[in-house]
Amino acid sequence: MAQMHNQLSPAEGIWALRRLPDMDEAQFNQWQTLLEHRTGITLTAERRSFLETNLGIRMREIGCSSYQAYYEKIVNGPDAVREWATLVDRLTVQETRFFRDPDAFRLVADYVLTRPREQFRKRALEAWSVGCSTGEEPYTLAMILNECMGQLALQPLFGVTGSDISLPAIEKARQGQFNARKLLGMDEDMKARYFRPSERNTVEIVNSIRDRVCFTRLNVLDLDKAPMHGMNIIFCQNLLIYFRRWRRREIVKRLAERLAPGGLLVLGQGELTDWQPPGLQRLPSEHVLAWIKRQSDEE
Repeated sequence: MAQMHNQLSPAEGIWALRRLPDMDEAQFNQWQTLLEHRTGITLTAERRSFLETNLGIRMREIGCSSYQAYYEKIVNGPDAVREWATLVDRLTVQETRFFRDPDAFRLVADYVLTRPREQFRKRALEAWSVGCSTGEEPYTLAMILNECMGQLALQPLFGVTGSDISLPAIEKARQGQFNARKLLGMDEDMKARYFRPSERNTVEIVNSIRDRVCFTRLNVLDLDKAPMHGMNIIFCQNLLIYFRRWRRREIVKRLAERLAPGGLLVLGQGELTDWQPPGLQRLPSEHVLAWIKRQSDEE
C-alpha cells in the first residue's frame, strides 16, 4: 500500500482506492440503451454489478469520477471512438479455450467427412467463426479441417475467418500465442502436431495452421455489410445469448444468407429455441444446435 502512495499523488491515491457510488436506475438504463443501440447486446438488471465493476475499473484507470462523466466521454468526448473500443473489449471478451465444445467440433468433422470429395477438389472449403474472441475457436476449426483433409487424402484446401467486435481481441488472435493452460484437456497428439513451445509458459500455433486463418473486426449488427459469402461452415457459439430473441433471429437469418447451399450453421445449445430459420434444415442432434442450408435455396 505504501508503494502505491509513493507512485501516486495524494489526490490520485485517494481516488484510486475510493469506492464508486452504486449506479442508479436512470444511469443503468442509459448505459443499457447505449450498449444495445451500438452493439445489440442486452444487459439484464441482474448484470448491473458486472457493468458497474467493468466501468469502475476503466474509470479508475483514466481518473473519471462518475458514471455520468464517463458516459459523456464515451458519447461526446474528443477521444470517444478509441475509448468506446476499449470499453467494448472489456465488456465482451469472454474466457474461451481450444475445443471448448467437443460435440460441436465432432459434428463439424462428421459433416466434412461425409461431403462428396469432388466438392473439395473444385474449390477451397471456407469456414467462419463469428464472435471469435481471442482466436481459440477459429484455430480449433482449422485443426479439425486439416485433420479431415488428411483423412480424405486431399490437399488442405481450406480457409477459416474469425470475426469479433473487439479489436484488441482480434489483434491477440492474430499473434497465435496462448497460455499453456488454454490447452488443458486437449489430445496430446493434437498438441504436438499443432503447437510449439514459446516464451514464458506460452505456446504458439504452427505456421501451417496460422496461414489458413485470418481475422477481421465485425459487429454482428453490420452483417449485411460483411464480405463473407458462400461459406461452407459458420460457427457461432456463445454469442447470441447476449441478444434479445428478435435480434437473435435477425442475426441467424443474415448468417444463413451467407451459407453456401448445403452449408452448415452451428450455434450454441439453447441460443435459439422454438423457431425454424427459413431455408435451413435442423440436424438431428441431442447435444448440438445445427442446421444445413437446403440445396434448393441456391440463388
